[in-house]
Amino acid sequence: MANVAFDEVGKVYADSTRAVDRLTLDIADGEFLVLVGPSGCGKTTALRMAAGLEDISEGSIHIGSRVVNNVPARDRDVAMVFQSYALYPHLDVFDNVAFGLRLRKVPTAEITSRVNDAASTLGLTEHLHRRPKALSGGQRQRVAMGRAIVREPSVFLMDEPLSNLDAKLRVQMRAEIARNSRRLGVTTIYVTHDQTEAMTLGHRVAVMKKGLLQQVAVPQELYDQPANIFVAGFIGSPSMNMLRAMLTAGPEGPIMVLGDQWLRLDRELLASRPGLKAYQGQAVAVGMRPEDLSQAGPDAVAGTTLHVTAELTEALGSDLLVHCGINIEPVVTDDTKELARDAGADEDTPTGTRFLTTVVGRFSPRSRVREGDRIQLAVDTNRLHLFDLETGRAII
Repeated sequence: MANVAFDEVGKVYADSTRAVDRLTLDIADGEFLVLVGPSGCGKTTALRMAAGLEDISEGSIHIGSRVVNNVPARDRDVAMVFQSYALYPHLDVFDNVAFGLRLRKVPTAEITSRVNDAASTLGLTEHLHRRPKALSGGQRQRVAMGRAIVREPSVFLMDEPLSNLDAKLRVQMRAEIARNSRRLGVTTIYVTHDQTEAMTLGHRVAVMKKGLLQQVAVPQELYDQPANIFVAGFIGSPSMNMLRAMLTAGPEGPIMVLGDQWLRLDRELLASRPGLKAYQGQAVAVGMRPEDLSQAGPDAVAGTTLHVTAELTEALGSDLLVHCGINIEPVVTDDTKELARDAGADEDTPTGTRFLTTVVGRFSPRSRVREGDRIQLAVDTNRLHLFDLETGRAII
């Protein structure tokens, strides 16, 4: 096993396109690190540079104690699992898994032992003499993983290995990858576009945007303490609601004015974010997670609710997602535009002289809210996230 270190690594293609910009990232020995971000953010390019499949334009990559910039892919002691499985259709499972070992002239007895061990781990023993066309998508992906495991590499590199599977198989394979990762303890870099995979698999998660590393942290820290608007919007499903607000003085302390409504700023929130003092009288972006928005009860406290109109309800069994329209100016920044493009949608835009922004709340499944209802939305004001509108950075 070995650690992996990116030191100011950059990648510029011949047409001057910069795919990765000054990437500095340390992956500890035995760590499972996930690189996540929208399509084109540079995560796969970074992985391919670590594998030796892409040349490095700037900086250096270390695997263990070696600088591997000029080391051929075959000599880096890494094993890669691809999105496409890359199995040989004319070989059975045993021979597909054993292929790399035979190229390295490993003794036959050792090949048989390693392949059988990997097959047992991955539930492939009864399929060893079948060809890939006779296997399901999940089984083919296990074969691809088995081929990597038998090599006993220092580092596993996985490039969106589950993207070709259906939703149910993805959940099953996520669990298998997590179990095998813990059992093997091999340093792993895993690339995905799916933030659910990132949050459930990674010891740490690194979020990238347009070739730049935005934040790297343990999954819960990314969720609870996003470094900027992009990370806040990318991590979480449904994504964080983002509204434009004005910080101003109220009769009992600072408040946030949102259109013709307002929310109080709790003392605990103010104490944990001393940087807010510098934003008095300025506009900021306020983020609210869906689970921090619910249907207000009759005893709701002034300054903790917003008046909204229920536009759409989604019953999920354990939750009811309520999409609510509110006449508050939306947040439109480079980050929100990038998030909208990634989601295949346009960012919220002004309509006439009024603004209509949609926020999503996570209600009790027993709520009787219906589309078209005018309701009060309870806001957990202790869990608000605030961001600078110019830089997009979290205000702390």
